Amino acid sequence: MNASRAVVMAPGRREDGVLLLCDHASNRIPAEFGRLGLPAGELERHIAWDIGAAGVARALHEMTGAPLVMSNFSRLLADPNRGLDDPTLIPAIADGAIVPGNAHLDAAARQARINRFWRPYDEAIGRAIEEMRQAGRSPVLVSIHTFTPVWRGVPRPWHGGILFDPGAPDMARFPLRVLDALRRRDPDLVFGANEPYSGGLPGDTLDRHGVRKGIEHVLVEIRQDLVEDAAGQRAWARRVAEALQAALDDMEAARP
Repeated sequence: MNASRAVVMAPGRREDGVLLLCDHASNRIPAEFGRLGLPAGELERHIAWDIGAAGVARALHEMTGAPLVMSNFSRLLADPNRGLDDPTLIPAIADGAIVPGNAHLDAAARQARINRFWRPYDEAIGRAIEEMRQAGRSPVLVSIHTFTPVWRGVPRPWHGGILFDPGAPDMARFPLRVLDALRRRDPDLVFGANEPYSGGLPGDTLDRHGVRKGIEHVLVEIRQDLVEDAAGQRAWARRVAEALQAALDDMEAARP
């Protein structure tokens, strides 16, 4: 994998028509930002990254051969899964933690963050999509995320979730196929549709590159305690890979 300042990219088979994304792959904060004034332990929490997501995404890349684009910076610097006008793009408070380094940014400092971190990641996804289109296949976007087992004291019952924008029903067919494949493969696991939250967030990665461009896409959420180690990450990558292939086969069979 080749790493730049803000993006990690792993090449793959463009002709297969799948592009893997991992928005919150890293908790890296360059030294000059001084951990944004946070104790080191805070950077190991979900506020800084999606725990386990990068390992799942890398394993999925190895198993499928699909190209992969991952962030190489903490979401605390600038959240790549937010739109430019979203007030949580550069959070001053994250799950109860005050982020001193984000509290008093002026317009110039905010733009510098966007230019250094958010924009290169966003542009890398756009380039990857265009390269795959030029290779003759518009990609299906597959974005890997993880969620905390407990939120505000309430345990979350889902092992995984499939997210999509309920305001874009034409874009729901593929993610629902993936969800159906996961449920058929593992009937004893609990998979939610738009759980633990809805996939409809204006300006987020899949809104920008999926909904607005008319590109099929799916956001996969996995509970973090299930992918804390390499074994769990590979097991879930295999589970997702098989469900994706089943959904792609169904989609191809349904074409006129």
